[in-house]
Amino acid sequence: MASRRRPAPLPVRDGLGPARLRLHGGPVADELRARFGTVATAKLAAGEVVTADGVVVDETTVLPAGAHIFWYRDLPEEVPVPFAIPVLHRDEDLVVVDKPHFLATMPRGRHVAQTALVRLRRELDLPELSPAHRLDRLTAGVLVFTTRRELRGPYQTLFARGAVRKQYLARSSAEAVGEFPQLIRSRIVKRRGCLQAREEAGEPNAETFVEELGDRCYRLTPRTGRTHQLRVHMASLGLPIDGDPLYPKVVEVAPDDFSAPLRLLAVRLEFEDPFTGCLRSFTSRRAFQP
Repeated sequence: MASRRRPAPLPVRDGLGPARLRLHGGPVADELRARFGTVATAKLAAGEVVTADGVVVDETTVLPAGAHIFWYRDLPEEVPVPFAIPVLHRDEDLVVVDKPHFLATMPRGRHVAQTALVRLRRELDLPELSPAHRLDRLTAGVLVFTTRRELRGPYQTLFARGAVRKQYLARSSAEAVGEFPQLIRSRIVKRRGCLQAREEAGEPNAETFVEELGDRCYRLTPRTGRTHQLRVHMASLGLPIDGDPLYPKVVEVAPDDFSAPLRLLAVRLEFEDPFTGCLRSFTSRRAFQP
């Protein structure tokens, strides 16, 4: 069994944990200045760089290749996402929110402070808050967080092994072809550096049950959780989801353009609680706007 990563030696600050950096080896101060320039010099002088054991790095610190140091990253300039994050449920273990469109679940790439995780840590004063699963940045709806570090694993495991029942609503203005309901099974592969996931020949690894509800709306029940699975499967049916900038074609959208949200909503989620065995069920209050 793989060992668990030890907790970071620096606390969460303003909603963000410290960045973890793997070293090439040798004098740490020299390596950091070579890689990051004046930024590293300032952080070293302020005593804001520490080893995995929490020891402050100074000009004399030498560490082997593969060792890690921790520091707080400088935040990039971000376009504010002008939507609130309504809380659907909160108790001592879980926070369940109705995530808006355009807000990433957790920091990644150019989205750091403008993410559900960082904003909720700040707003709720819960520094150990952590997502039990993820929703795409463009998808809205039910998103579950754990409140303490020791709870994270059991809830994340539920999602990882497919023990959570999920339902989504999608809207497509395309004309439906064929009979519904349909079970879509295919092999979906998402390669690093590619914006789109693609269907390929081979053993299916993605299943979605699609039901037509009328008024161009569809209920989607995924039985697996591949990246962009619902968007890929709807596009493969000739029913690309309204507002999708990736499927079937990539469309450039300005970072501050919030005018055309993806019409995909994580509407319902339920599971047996790993600690109590009780059924947990949460439903979004959102609806598609004209």
